Amino acid sequence: MERARRVLPAGGFGNVSFDIVIREGRGGRVWDVSGNEYVDFLLGSGPMFVGHAHPEVVAAVREQLPKGFTFFANNEPGIVLAERIVEAVPCAEQLRYVSTGTEADLYAMRAARAFRGREKIVKFEGGYHGMSDYSLMSLAPRRPANFPRPVPDSAGIPRSVEDEVLIAPFNDVAAVERLIESRHDEIAGVIVEPFQRLLPPAPGFLQALREITARFGIPLIFDEVVTGFRFAWGGAQEYYGVTPDLCTLGKIVGGGFPLAAIAGRAEIMAHFDRSRVGEDRFLFQVGTLSGNPVAAVAGLATLDILRRPGAYERVFATGRALMEGFAQVLREAGVPGRVVGEPPLFDVFFAEGEMRDYRATLRADAAKQRHVNAALRARGVLKGDSKFYVSLAHDERDVAQTLDAFRHAIATLPGERASAAPE
Repeated sequence: MERARRVLPAGGFGNVSFDIVIREGRGGRVWDVSGNEYVDFLLGSGPMFVGHAHPEVVAAVREQLPKGFTFFANNEPGIVLAERIVEAVPCAEQLRYVSTGTEADLYAMRAARAFRGREKIVKFEGGYHGMSDYSLMSLAPRRPANFPRPVPDSAGIPRSVEDEVLIAPFNDVAAVERLIESRHDEIAGVIVEPFQRLLPPAPGFLQALREITARFGIPLIFDEVVTGFRFAWGGAQEYYGVTPDLCTLGKIVGGGFPLAAIAGRAEIMAHFDRSRVGEDRFLFQVGTLSGNPVAAVAGLATLDILRRPGAYERVFATGRALMEGFAQVLREAGVPGRVVGEPPLFDVFFAEGEMRDYRATLRADAAKQRHVNAALRARGVLKGDSKFYVSLAHDERDVAQTLDAFRHAIATLPGERASAAPE
């Protein structure tokens, strides 16, 4: 870490906020350079859904490497992976590859603008859509503004971008309907995480959003960089039963390598094809590593594993065991808290009341969250500042260790019956 601080701003890559250097990962566990072993619920921020260094993914990559790393041209693994994604994802008729979720979301918004001939994008407060200027509007505002005014989340964003983004509250059908009805002629598209960070959609919210956008001919974009192939074979759009016009994919589809995609209706994806839409409506997009064959074979091997009977049932069973166990520990300890999310992806909010939108999450006790995260790490359980990512590789031993560590973390909360802490 001393070496890192000399050459890296803040001593890191800009990802996790704690001092740790990972040496290797296998299955559902990782080891740091000091030899400490952890049950890994960080999972590289989600891509390692079948576990680290899965033998079948490793074998696929080893087979590809002698054939070449990248070509800046079509390659067979990339074409086959595209076919597999189009077959699986309800909205996908065609797709275009990029290397990161940030790029995918940026191009999805640009495609909506090209298709609609309008400029403004509606996004939801607290929604994360990568690191572009447009996406970093009201992701995590410390002082939320009145809707639909956006709040920039970073230095260096031009003020003019604020005029192109409209902000709505997640899970509030009436508010988003008022916004779209009043400004539909300015709106190019609506982008939403169907499962926003950790917040499930309220019953009927996504269905209403689909109806409102369809009514005015506005493309609906599901950001499925996180949820794609995680909640179901067809992603969150299959899981929740709502089909958007476009979606973005990443993380799992690259098997741990840099690969992402924009997918959707052919008439919108046509804007990536100059011969179909003409020069004025053509959406220019290239990427040095787009459709990289090494990433594509890793993605194909990962999807082959997930397609097997029982794969999703196993992930959901593991996640439910953890969620129910955490809830029981909180009840027994009398600690206010809610386990929020879906079995493949969840966390604990140390607050009372329902968690429906970003502003509700601000009630959570951040100090308790930091204490619990640190206490878990001290007992060999690794997670990010928020989110437990559950993988196919996690097993009963991992669940037992995690619940024991969580029980200890809760018992040692300052002022929360600390004397009950186990030895």
